[in-house]
Amino acid sequence: MYVKRDIGSKFDKISDNYNMVAVVGARQAGKTTFLKKQIQNKNSSYILFDDPDARSLFEDDIKKFEKQYISSFDVSVLDEVQYCKDAGRKLKYLVDSDHKLWITSSSEIILSKDILSFLVGRVSIIKLFPFSLNEFLIANSQKELNENILERTIWEHATYGGYPKVVLTEDVDIKKTILSDLYDTMLLKDVARTFSIDDIRSLEEFSKYLALSVGDILSYDKISSNLNMSFQTVKKYLDAMEKSYLIYRVLPFFSNKKKEIVKQPKLYFVDTGLRNIISKDFDVKINGKLFENYVLTELLKLGYTPKYWRTKTKTEVDFIIEKDNIIIPLEVKTQTEIGKIERSLRSFIDTYHPEKAIIVYLKGNKGKVNINGCDIIYTDIIGIEKQLEISNPERLRDHT
Repeated sequence: MYVKRDIGSKFDKISDNYNMVAVVGARQAGKTTFLKKQIQNKNSSYILFDDPDARSLFEDDIKKFEKQYISSFDVSVLDEVQYCKDAGRKLKYLVDSDHKLWITSSSEIILSKDILSFLVGRVSIIKLFPFSLNEFLIANSQKELNENILERTIWEHATYGGYPKVVLTEDVDIKKTILSDLYDTMLLKDVARTFSIDDIRSLEEFSKYLALSVGDILSYDKISSNLNMSFQTVKKYLDAMEKSYLIYRVLPFFSNKKKEIVKQPKLYFVDTGLRNIISKDFDVKINGKLFENYVLTELLKLGYTPKYWRTKTKTEVDFIIEKDNIIIPLEVKTQTEIGKIERSLRSFIDTYHPEKAIIVYLKGNKGKVNINGCDIIYTDIIGIEKQLEISNPERLRDHT
């Protein structure tokens, strides 16, 4: 079963204007399936660089590779090309020879200076995440929603995540097995091998520590002390896991942009199902931290780069969305009621005077109140997109 992806219209517009498009994202998020769908009914080729013959030809003689796999086709998909030697220079040759290439990568190594420096101005990059809630509903043929159905759907999506193979499997035990296997593969292949990490046991301990720390502000000193790791090892592991699309670091929001660089980020997982399999936490209820992580993943899939706000007195707002000089604070609550506004959100409104604030709830009722000229919108997670799009009408988005 193919599930139409939200990035579809964006991909169409970009691929019409670039000879090279890179679709990047976590392993098994659906990159290959998506691109194979796009090349249907086209004169196309597909090359997976796990094939030793294709990889050897690419590395040893790019012109023979071009003749064998590229020249006679209108478009070619190069899958996981980042593992090849001198990939940047060779991709530059192919695209400068006027070939149309769509490439994939499950690691941000493709975005490193060793590769990307050769492709500046030649490639457009699109991130593909595991299924969004919208895609999850399509995958489950769920066209109509009421409060109970939505709550049950969010529970399943947040608990087992959005990886396509997991979503399209009904058996709960098989879902967990797929997640466990996926985690092992990502840790061993995308993290350990790609970033030259030999101590797998410490990497596993580190990932479990992070899985139990979602929504927390990262303290490198604390992690170093608790896990008996050097600061350099902590930094290396974090960078490797983020570049492999396992975790995501949310930076703090400041009016002084320079402070964002030095202040500590908050830690989340790109997929809550993967987080749950690492922490072995499949609770019957969604707690506040898990729901906060879940909302973060949906914001990423909508194309936003959320930040968080925290003062020296530890007053905090979960997420801040910035777009075209517009600032929208967003608070996440498992349960709330209209008119209930935390002191932290009031403080942000008094300080920055936004026109709108959003409170996203797991349980509650839709509504709106106005505080000091700021409209505070109460909405479920389905309503986030609509509320943010009002201030972001130009965002490329495929409405299903």
